[in-house]
Amino acid sequence: MSQETTRRFDAPQLHRQVVAILRAWGMPDESAEATATVMVETDLSGIDSHGVSMLMMYEKLLHEDRLKLDAVPRVIRDTPALAVVDAGAGLGHPAGLFALELAIQKAGACGIGAVAVGNSHHLGALGYYVRSAAQRGLVALMTTTTRTPVVAAAGGTTPILGTNPLAFAAPRAGGAELVIDMSTSVVAMNKVKAYALGGRDLPVGWVVDRGGRTITDASLAYSLLTTQGATLTPLGGSSTETGGHKGFGLSLMVHVLSGAFSGAALPLDDGDSDNLGHFVLVIDPNSGTGGGSPAGYVDDLVRLMSRDEPGVVIPGDPEAEAHTGRSRDGIPVPESLLEHLRAVCGRAGTDMILTPVG
Repeated sequence: MSQETTRRFDAPQLHRQVVAILRAWGMPDESAEATATVMVETDLSGIDSHGVSMLMMYEKLLHEDRLKLDAVPRVIRDTPALAVVDAGAGLGHPAGLFALELAIQKAGACGIGAVAVGNSHHLGALGYYVRSAAQRGLVALMTTTTRTPVVAAAGGTTPILGTNPLAFAAPRAGGAELVIDMSTSVVAMNKVKAYALGGRDLPVGWVVDRGGRTITDASLAYSLLTTQGATLTPLGGSSTETGGHKGFGLSLMVHVLSGAFSGAALPLDDGDSDNLGHFVLVIDPNSGTGGGSPAGYVDDLVRLMSRDEPGVVIPGDPEAEAHTGRSRDGIPVPESLLEHLRAVCGRAGTDMILTPVG
């Protein structure tokens, strides 16, 4: 499969385009601006699977009457260090930002704050949220359940859990944050979609069909994943000998944190809404470090790992490099995705304003 032609667009223009679409769909201005920021920042960071390409899925959910874009997150349980939020079946970005700010407030008062969110939808890449906390000198962990079952338990072939990602961030004394953002499957499902949109073949081992055969055709793989005809392998691969059971165990942990406190849906639930669950934990290092410097410790740790090996890749470095390059040169968008965006704009009754840079 040959790679598809791409065009580049500057981030502010892409942001305006996303806002226009979300407003046309009925999302309030403030929520549309915040959601577009998360999506475009994700594309700037090179995570094409979770940015603007998600608009087609959001449109589908909206037309199926599963998504309420005018929803306002609300606290339904509140204690000094823990709260539970109902996202109102709205898009996850406003709910995720609301939960993050609430957890930060609680961490400021108690040293630690946790917020669970239920009745939500997709909220994009988690790295954006935890990075913003680390930029304020805080340590943050975030997890979420995901919509489509695509990962089988160790020894099984039936898709039962989603990609169930987690993200962690900590400040560094040197300025740049340490950010770890990953699915608990070997790759995110939306990355398979991004490969399909870009006309790229999948690496061997990412996706296997129900007979255990690997699939490298990205379009076929994505189609089978959405109909439970294939599975993504967990972190560690499909075998316990390579640690696949550990990746599945991490996925179970994420599901418990994200769903058990908020009443989010169990796997294979067929309710009217996705009812995804999110979980945010924030720690204020200034509240109980005994005079130590966590940011200094993290900086020393990172420097130690890369001190004598210039080729070492620290989590978050590829995203930071992509952000610098794409801020300068524009965000690449495959022609097939542009065609989808034109169609989305037409159905929404808003103009397609994107003009390539260069």
